[in-house]
Amino acid sequence: MKVLIIDDERSIRNTLKEILEFEGHEISLAADGKEGLEMALAGNFDVIFCDIKMPGMDGVEVLEKLVENGVDSSVVMISGHGSIDTAVECIKKGAFDFIQKPLDLNRILITLKNATDKTTLIKETKVLKKKVAGIPEIVGESAPIVKIKEMIDRVAATDARVLITGSNGTGKELVARWLHEKSNRNTMPFIEVNCAAIPSELIESELFGHEKGAFTSAIKQHKGKFEQADGGTLFLDEIGDMSLAAQAKVLRVLQENKLTRVGSDKDISVKVRVVAATNKNLQEEIQKGNFREDLYHRLSVIIIHVPPLAERKDDIPLLVNHFIRLICEETGMPLRKISDDAMQLLQKHAWTGNIRELRNVTERLLILGGDVISKEDVMAYATPSVG
Repeated sequence: MKVLIIDDERSIRNTLKEILEFEGHEISLAADGKEGLEMALAGNFDVIFCDIKMPGMDGVEVLEKLVENGVDSSVVMISGHGSIDTAVECIKKGAFDFIQKPLDLNRILITLKNATDKTTLIKETKVLKKKVAGIPEIVGESAPIVKIKEMIDRVAATDARVLITGSNGTGKELVARWLHEKSNRNTMPFIEVNCAAIPSELIESELFGHEKGAFTSAIKQHKGKFEQADGGTLFLDEIGDMSLAAQAKVLRVLQENKLTRVGSDKDISVKVRVVAATNKNLQEEIQKGNFREDLYHRLSVIIIHVPPLAERKDDIPLLVNHFIRLICEETGMPLRKISDDAMQLLQKHAWTGNIRELRNVTERLLILGGDVISKEDVMAYATPSVG
C-alpha cells in the first residue's frame, strides 16, 4: 500500500516510515502541509497520516482541500495536543480516524489496516459504478481517431478548456465524457447543457440559476448548471447557438470563476472545467457578429476536431460489429454476423448522419435482415442511397 506521512517533526516522520516500511508499505514523506497537499493531489495514496499542528498550512486545511478535490485516500489525523473536540471536528470534516501522540505502534497498525480496507472499498465501488454507468468506448483505429484518443489522454489530466468541433452525430459528447472520465474530476459531476435546446430567454437561468421571485414562474431558488457542476465538468454542447447576452455572462464566469444568479447581486464562486462543442464554424460566426471572439479564445485553449464518418470509412467494420454486439446484448437477440459484401456496401455510403445514422441502420438491419446480414438486406433496409 502507498502511504503518505505529512508532519513537520522529522523524528515522527522517520519513526512512522521505519514502522510502516517494515510492514511492507511504500512510504512517501512531506515536511509541511503545502508540500503534503501537492503530493497527495499528484499521487495515488491509499492512506495519508497528517499532523494537525504545522506552520503555514495546518492539517485541518490540508484535510479540507483533500475532501474538496475528491481525493479517495483515507486520512488519519495525528496530534500531540489532541482533545475530543478536535477529534470530532476532524471526523466531521472527513478524516477516517484521529490518533494522539505519543504514537502507539499497535494503534497505528490497526488504524492503517482499517483505513486501507476503506480505501480499497471506495476504489472497488467506483470501478463498479463506472461499469454500471457504461460510458461507451471510442471505437476506431483510423489515424484521426488514434489522434483524438492521444489528445484525450494528454489533455484530460489538466484543467485546460477544450473546444470540440465536428458535424452532428460524430461523437462530440463522447469525447467530452472521456475528457471528464480520465480527469482528476471524475468523481465530481459531469453536467451537460444543450445550448440549442434551451430558449434564449431561459438560458441565463439555466446556466447561472435564479433566486425565488426573480421572475413570474420562479417559485423557488434554483441552482444553475455552473453551480451543479462545481468541482466537476460542464459540457456546453452546441455553444454556437448561445445568445450574445448569455455569452457575455459565460465569459465573466470563465474570467473570474464567479457567477450571479438571476435576481441576485451576490457573487458565487465556482470551480468548473468547461468543455464546449459546436457543429458551426465559430470563426465564421465571429465574422457575422454572432459569436464573441474573446469567448472563443477562452474556450479554445485545446481544439479537438471529430471528423465525419465519411473521412474514416476504414472504421466502419469496427463500428458495425461493435453496434451488433451492443444491440444484441441490449435486446437479447442472438449474436448475428454480417457478410463481407454487405460490409463493403455500407462502406460506400455517404453517412451524412455520421455515427448516429450508422447505429440506427445497424439496428434496422438486425431487426429486418436475415440470420447473416447480406448485401440484399443492406440494399433493402438501409437507406435509399446505399448502393
